[in-house]
Amino acid sequence: MDDDGSSLAAPTIFILVALLQFIPRYLEHQIKSGGAPSDEEKELRAEIKQLLKEASTLSQPSTFAQAAKLRRTAAAKEKELIKWQEQQILDRKSLYDPYMKYVTPVKALTYLLLGVWFWKYPVGSISKELVQPFGEELQPLARRMLSWKSGGGSEDKVMV
Repeated sequence: MDDDGSSLAAPTIFILVALLQFIPRYLEHQIKSGGAPSDEEKELRAEIKQLLKEASTLSQPSTFAQAAKLRRTAAAKEKELIKWQEQQILDRKSLYDPYMKYVTPVKALTYLLLGVWFWKYPVGSISKELVQPFGEELQPLARRMLSWKSGGGSEDKVMV
């Protein structure tokens, strides 16, 4: 950092906040996706596909009962597959739960520490024209609300 501490303030804050937003989303994605389908899931899907294919070939009135039985069997296999997938999601969730319960407190503590650490240092500047809509009467008030006493700012910029 420079003597005034501002050279790395904005990139550091950006990187830390981006990481704090990315990590929980990554963990949630891992819980939901679960990676490649297992052999058991592939086998169940193949069985369901085969049963439905056989049922579709039996289109004669004399084979209606057999086709209906195959469709019911396929529906039962689909329910079994759904239960199996739900169980896999619960298993994956239990793996990540210890980490997920610490995410919010770590975020809050990090944001608090960033605020304390960079309290004296400006992390950016805003053009005077952007503060202009506050009006001439409110402009000094807006400048005080948005600005730190950083010392080295120019007259046409408001440091934040």
